[in-house]
Amino acid sequence: MNIKLITGLFFSLLLSACASNRQVDEQVQEHNDPLESVNRSVWEFNWEVLDQHVLRPVTVAYVDYTPEVVRDGLHNAARNLDEPANLLNNLLQGKVNDSFVSLGRFAINSTFGIFGVFDFASDMGLERKREDFGQTLGKAGAGTGAYLMLPGLGPSDVRSFTGDVVDSSYWPVADLNIYFAVFSRAIKALEGRASLMAQEQLIYDSLDSYTFVKDVYFQDLAHKVTDGKVEEPEMTEEDAELDALLEEF
Repeated sequence: MNIKLITGLFFSLLLSACASNRQVDEQVQEHNDPLESVNRSVWEFNWEVLDQHVLRPVTVAYVDYTPEVVRDGLHNAARNLDEPANLLNNLLQGKVNDSFVSLGRFAINSTFGIFGVFDFASDMGLERKREDFGQTLGKAGAGTGAYLMLPGLGPSDVRSFTGDVVDSSYWPVADLNIYFAVFSRAIKALEGRASLMAQEQLIYDSLDSYTFVKDVYFQDLAHKVTDGKVEEPEMTEEDAELDALLEEF
């Protein structure tokens, strides 16, 4: 499981609090999953073996025994390495101001923030503008391609996986040795899994955990690509009658 799954599941809670659950992007409706049989097997391995016996226990120990100030510093440093990719992808998407914000964040946090351990940029009002190359491809009109459940990494798709490969080729990530690269990914994975603790029951309670995770993944992906501006489809007469009926209870 990776940070995309964690963020996607958390985002599903926000969506469930909305009055309507009809904000569905075209990409979500398609759910291009030609490898479902293989993906399901990988999901079962990821969730029932890797997560239950490795990631979750390690995350619990990490949260229990690592001071919060240390956790915050390590997470800040790991995310600071993403800023050059944020800069370039914001620029490619025509978000010039956001690209300068990413540049400013990287410069400030890498120097005054001691390699990103301290997030002084946020204190100065420069909030993180996360964009990846997969989102850049999506905004350029590229489809998601097949849904992929990657061993040890969690849900992805052809477009997003390609974007991850490209984003990992930027400096400074591309110049990190294997130990720092693994350490950075591990910190983000642990923090992501920690944020899921309170919501993991959603997976256990779902009728089909594989389908639930896939639905959430595509929904979150659509909101990222559109910056949350997913249009709500026109309400049909049947939908209107259902809403009116529900309001009576």
